[in-house]
Order: sequence, then structure tokens, then C-alpha cells
Amino acid sequence: MRSLGIVVMLAGAVVALTGCPPPYPKCETDANCKEKGEVCVQGMCKECATDANCKPGFVCDANTCVPKPECTPDTKCPGNKKCKAGKCVEEAKQEGTCTTNDDCPAGQECQNGRCAAPVVVKASCNFEAVHFDFNEFNLTSAATKALNDYADCIKKDGLRFTLEGHADERGTEEYNMVLSQKRAASVRKYLVDLGVAGGALDTVGYGELKPAVNGANEEAWAANRRVEFKKR
Repeated sequence: MRSLGIVVMLAGAVVALTGCPPPYPKCETDANCKEKGEVCVQGMCKECATDANCKPGFVCDANTCVPKPECTPDTKCPGNKKCKAGKCVEEAKQEGTCTTNDDCPAGQECQNGRCAAPVVVKASCNFEAVHFDFNEFNLTSAATKALNDYADCIKKDGLRFTLEGHADERGTEEYNMVLSQKRAASVRKYLVDLGVAGGALDTVGYGELKPAVNGANEEAWAANRRVEFKKR
């Protein structure tokens, strides 16, 4: 009996020393997160702790691997360019001149090198896809102009749509899925703010899974950063 008691005590000591691994996403070491391809950061499994945990072309931001920006406020862009939204863009040389819409005040856009009010065009109900800048879900001036027309058409004809969000191939599948959902939600919010009934608009995100154009260049990526209108 005494021998049996000693064995039980030793077994209990081994369990106490080794213990059971904490349940995901909690962790004690990187080994607890290895199965998910993650690392242990302050007791929780995260996608990254430093830039070294991300693939080339990506950096670690808030423990998530995101595309590396072209520039930051702390870096200097070449020539007369300045850093805006992670990109180096030409800085307007004179007041009222511009190279992109970012150089113009709110409510204006860049037209032939000068900032001016958007051109009012006749409403068109073609419902073509609206596109987004790299790594952005905020609407461009071109997108808002199109959505203003679309809102009139939807309200007039009582149309119903599923807004399908998409992203280009850069970034992880998880990141692009969330980004595409945010793009669809951004379009829906803008249309609802214009008076479109919320029940007329559903949203879904497909990430990088349904490219409009196949290719690994800026032309293809720009075409794939979009929200499409699918009638219900």
C-alpha cells in the first residue's frame, strides 16, 4: 500500500509540473500557437508580434500583418511628393492646383489640374461597380458621385441589391475578407444616408476570392478593389 501511495504522489507531481496547455487563443509560449501559424503575445495567440513574423511586403500593425505602406509621416517622399494615406503623392505647387483629389478641399475634386466642384451628370442606372484605393474602405469622390445617382435610381424604382465587396490579392485571406466586408458596409451606409431603405440592401464580402481581372499588377489590383451591385 505504501508503494502504491508513492506512485500516486509521483504521478500527481508530474501532472502538476507539466500541466495542460491553455485553451486557444490563450498561450504561455509560441508553441501553444504554432498549430494556427501564430505567436504568443502577452498570453494570447496573435498573427504577429514583430515585422519578422509577417511575409515580405507586410508589416505587423496591432498584431496583424498588413501591406507595408509606401511611406509614413516620419519618412520623406522624393521630390515634391508628400505622404498621404501611406502613399507618396505630388504636392500642389500653387493654391487651387492639384494632381489628385487628395490635394483639393472637401467638396471639390481634381479636374485638369485644378480643384473644382464635381461635375453634375444626369443620373445613370447602370449600377457599375465602385472602386477603392489601396488598403482603403473609405469612398473616393468618384464613388460617391456614382452612388448619388444610384440612390435616386434605387428609390425611384424600388430596387433591392446585395452589395458584394472584393479586395485585391495582396494581404492575408483573413485581412482581405474583413476589408471587403468593410467596403460593402461603407457603400451601404452611404446609400442609406441618402434615403435608401436599409432593407433594400444586403452586404457580403468575398475578399480576394472573386477577382474581376486576373493579374499581379496595379491595373488588375485596381480593378479588383471594388463593390458590385447584384439585384435581388
